[in-house]
Amino acid sequence: VQLQAFGGRLVQAGGSLRLSCAASGHSFSSRFMGWFRQAPGKEREFVAAINWSPSVTYYADSVSGRFTISGDDAKNTVYLQTNSLKPEDTAVYYCAAGVVAGQFSRLMAGYDYWGQGTLVTVSS
Repeated sequence: VQLQAFGGRLVQAGGSLRLSCAASGHSFSSRFMGWFRQAPGKEREFVAAINWSPSVTYYADSVSGRFTISGDDAKNTVYLQTNSLKPEDTAVYYCAAGVVAGQFSRLMAGYDYWGQGTLVTVSS
C-alpha cells in the first residue's frame, strides 16, 4: 500500500492551499483517512480526519473553521482544503489511512499506512 500526498508549497499568510492524498494497493480499502503535520522541532500532531461510514469528521482546535477535510472512499483519496493560512501552519503535512473499523480517532496509533509528507510553508 502506498499513500502519496501532494499540493504543498510556499504561500503567503491568509492564502489557501488544497492538499491531496491518494492511497493505492492491491485490494486496499480504507475505513478512514486523516492528516497530521509536523513543524520543525516539534512533534507530529493531528490536523483532521474523516471516517467514511458513518460519515464523521474530526478537526484539531487550531484548524477548526479554517480547514476542511473531504474525500472519496471508493478512490481512497482524501483532500484537505486549507484557508486563512497562518505562519504557524508551516509544517510537513502527512496523510494516513486506517483499515480497522472502530479505530477512527485523532491518535496516530490508529492509522496503519502513512504517506511521505508534503511541505507547506506560510510566509508572514
